[in-house]
Amino acid sequence: MSFLWSLVSFIIAVCVLVFVHEYGHFWAARKCGVKVHRFSIGFGKVLWRRVDKLGTEFAVSAIPLGGYVKMLDERNEEVPVELKPQSFNGKTVLQRAFIIAAGPLANFLFAVLAYWIIYAVGIPAVKPVIAKIEPNSVAAAAQLQPDSQILAVDGEDAPDWETVNMLLASKLGNDSVILTLTPFGENQPRDKVLNLRNWSFNPEKESAFRALGIQPVASKAGNVLSSVVSGSPAERAGLKVGDVLLQQDGSPVVWSDLVAQIQKGNPISLLIERQGERHTISFTPVEKDGKYFAGIAPTFEPVNEKYRTELKYDILEALKKGVEKTAQLSWLTIKVIGKLFTGDLSLNNLSGPISIAQGAGMSASIGLVYFLSFMALISVNLGIMNLFPLPVLDGGHLVFLAAEGIKGKPVSEKIQDFCYRIGAALLLMLTVFALFNDFLRL
Repeated sequence: MSFLWSLVSFIIAVCVLVFVHEYGHFWAARKCGVKVHRFSIGFGKVLWRRVDKLGTEFAVSAIPLGGYVKMLDERNEEVPVELKPQSFNGKTVLQRAFIIAAGPLANFLFAVLAYWIIYAVGIPAVKPVIAKIEPNSVAAAAQLQPDSQILAVDGEDAPDWETVNMLLASKLGNDSVILTLTPFGENQPRDKVLNLRNWSFNPEKESAFRALGIQPVASKAGNVLSSVVSGSPAERAGLKVGDVLLQQDGSPVVWSDLVAQIQKGNPISLLIERQGERHTISFTPVEKDGKYFAGIAPTFEPVNEKYRTELKYDILEALKKGVEKTAQLSWLTIKVIGKLFTGDLSLNNLSGPISIAQGAGMSASIGLVYFLSFMALISVNLGIMNLFPLPVLDGGHLVFLAAEGIKGKPVSEKIQDFCYRIGAALLLMLTVFALFNDFLRL
C-alpha cells in the first residue's frame, strides 16, 4: 500500500507540475500569435485527446513523466505561406525568449500560489527551540544554551525548524554563520557566531542543525512499541506491538540510549510488560546497509503545546510570505547547486524520481497542505533546473537566442545539433546517477 500510495502521489505531483510548466509555454505562445499543434501531458501513446476551435490538440499520453507543447515551426515542417506569421521561428528573438522562459516562470508562480494558499489556510509548525546542546560540538563551542529559541540565521527569519535546517544547509562550505537567539518566552535577541570551517554533514543521514550539535525540542519517544518489523531480530525474539519496555540490561529504558546500543550492534536484553505480565527478551541487532537494525519503533509523546505554533496570515500578508518563501527557496537552491560544483556538497546527495516519489507519498499522507508545500518545493527546483544552460533545456534555448540577438543571425544548425547531443548525454548521465543514488537509499 505504501508503494502504491507513493506512486499515485508522485504521478499526481508530476502531472500537475508538468501541466503548469507546459501551460506557461502554451499561454506565452498563444499571446505571441504562434500556432500550437499539440499540448500533451505525458509521452507515448495518446490516451485522451480533444481539439479546440483554434486547432490545438490537448492530449493525455501514456507515460506521465513529462510533457510538451508542439508549435508550428519551419525548422520541423513545411509551413504554408499564409501560416508563416504564426510559426515559432518567424517571431522576434524577444518573443521566442518570452515563450521559452514562460515555462520556468510558471513554475515559480505556482510556488507563490501554493505558499499563498498554505499561509492563508495555516500550517502547523514547531518553534525552533533548543532542547539540548551536544558536548564537543560546533554549537557547544559557540556557547549556545538549551531553552533558547532561534530567531534568524544570518539575518534571515527562521520561524520553524524546516526553515532553520534549509538556511543552515546552505551555509555548508562557509567559514561561519550567525544565529540570532533569545531565551524562550523572552525578547532578548543576541547573536552567536558558529565556526563552520571544519563542519560537514550528510543531508541523507542527519539535519544540518543536528550536525552542529543542536538537539531540537520535539516529540519524545515513549517506552511503548508502536511497530515491530516483520522478520526483524526483535520480532524473531518475540517482541510485539504494545509491549512496554521497562528495563534495558537492568536499568530503566531510555530510548536514545537503547538506540545507541543497537547502532553499536551490541546484544540487547529487555525487561518488558505485556498484558500485566513481565518477560525478559534478548536479541542481537543485524547489520543492514552499513548500519545495525533491530526492527522496533516507539510511540511518541506530542510536543508540548507551548512550543507549537501555526504559520497563518491574512490574505495580503500570506501573499507576501508566499513571494518571500519562493524567492528564499530559489536562492537556496541555486546556492546548493553551486556547492555541488565546488565540491562542498557531495554528488551522492542528488535525488531522482524514486526519492521524489517517496517524498510525495510521505507528504500526501500527512495532509494536503504538506503535499502542496512539497509540490511548491519541487516546482521551484524544476524552474531552476530548466534554466540551466544545457541545450536540451529551456536555459540552453535562451543561450542560443542570446547569441542570435548579439550576432544578428541564428546559431548554425550544425553547432546547435552538436550542442543538443552533448546536452542530452550530460542530462542522461545526471539522471542515471540520481537514479543510482535512489537505489542505494532503498
